[in-house]
Amino acid sequence: MKKTFILCLVITLIFISFLPAQPVEHSYKPKNGYVSDSVIAIKIAEAVLVSIYGERVINEEKPLKAELKKGIWIVKGTLNCPDGNTCRGGVAVIEISKDDGTILRVSHGK
Repeated sequence: MKKTFILCLVITLIFISFLPAQPVEHSYKPKNGYVSDSVIAIKIAEAVLVSIYGERVINEEKPLKAELKKGIWIVKGTLNCPDGNTCRGGVAVIEISKDDGTILRVSHGK
């Protein structure tokens, strides 16, 4: 009887030790990642870049263009030169993880 009680206690303790400390909340993750295409990448990039550099600066660098490289969206602004002339300056660049939407890098050329 005592052995059976101890065995049940040990099994119960082992079972309890595998239970999560807090309930796991449901979370859906799309098969193609949270940032599945260039349209979404550009929208995220624009929101982040406007918050950093301001709407006027980012509007002057439109259109923003996105390219996917090794699971990272690289979104860059366009250097718009008047009348097709060569001009100096830089554009905003942001890198976004396709998988989870993490902002990996933000920069602006000069």
